[in-house]
Amino acid sequence: MRYKVALKRTDEGYAVWVPGLPGCWSQGEDEAEAVDNIKAAIADYLAVASEVPEDAELREIDVAV
Repeated sequence: MRYKVALKRTDEGYAVWVPGLPGCWSQGEDEAEAVDNIKAAIADYLAVASEVPEDAELREIDVAV
């Protein structure tokens, strides 16, 4: 999958986040490290997001954009 990420230079290096995944962010000393770190953060985010409590009903819906 492909995700758009936002990068911002900071005093400490680079901050990086995924606008489409609220709360998914990371950082790095340089741009390459920040990108590598956000890849890992996305994988962790998606692993947790796919967990469904046993007492929850799972459905899929269509949304027109």
